[in-house]
Amino acid sequence: MGIALISFGAVFLLVASAGLLLFYREAMIQRIGEVVNPRAKKADLLSSIQQTGSSLGGFVEQLNRVLPKSDAEVSVIQKRLIRAGFRKDSAVQIFYAAKILVPLALCIVAVATGLASYSPFFAYAIALGLGFLLPDFWLGRAIKKRQKKIRTALPDALDFLVICIEAGLSLDQATARTAAELSLSHPAISDELDIVVLEQRAGRLRSDAWKQFAERTDVDTVRVLATVLVQAEQLGTSVTKTLRVHSETLRTKRRQQVEEQAAKTSVKLVFPLVLFIFPSLFVVVLGPPMIIMSENLNSLFAH
Repeated sequence: MGIALISFGAVFLLVASAGLLLFYREAMIQRIGEVVNPRAKKADLLSSIQQTGSSLGGFVEQLNRVLPKSDAEVSVIQKRLIRAGFRKDSAVQIFYAAKILVPLALCIVAVATGLASYSPFFAYAIALGLGFLLPDFWLGRAIKKRQKKIRTALPDALDFLVICIEAGLSLDQATARTAAELSLSHPAISDELDIVVLEQRAGRLRSDAWKQFAERTDVDTVRVLATVLVQAEQLGTSVTKTLRVHSETLRTKRRQQVEEQAAKTSVKLVFPLVLFIFPSLFVVVLGPPMIIMSENLNSLFAH
């Protein structure tokens, strides 16, 4: 009996393995091919990624055709995207696609949460209007955040420029070295300085490259720096002294702004104190005496 069971189990395993080999032969051949030639797997993966990217690009392009826009509006949006750090041509298409997808997403959220059942007209109107304006708000916030990073990192960049120039490098070489050294600590200004270096290597004048830097970032301190460098080049004054003085001026200005914000703190605390803290103190301090007085008065009038 035991021999019969063992023989039956062996025959069953042989038949099952033969079936698996027949049914999963192609899958096994593909796996063996991937092990033998891993480059083919990488090529298939790259081709699938490229197909996915092309399909997404076609989808975004179709969405851009839905929203009407003029060349002047596209130029303004492209400048704003560049100030936010998005320089690719596809950034404009993605931005306009977001102005279509975000309102639709908010409408779906309104339907899913049940807000559209109370007042469909107002719910859909608010969702469409808010969704259309949200990409603009996000872009404005991204621009301000990047401008703040550049404004904060500019004194350090100027100090590094001064050190490089005093070490014997020219202004162009010092700019390239500063961009390379600040790539980790201050990536925003490093990226902009790299563009200045590339424009100068392409043949643009130094003054025009720095003016374009100020126009591209739209930061007041960078605009002043470009003007100072152009004047130093035209008048033949020392660039090192000019950069050092400008760096000290920026740090003094930042210190004064911090002191000004600290002085405004006492004024800004008046409204929270009056509206939130003082009522709570009144309740805590005057609450128990009022309760005791009311109980004594009630007992007095009861007698």
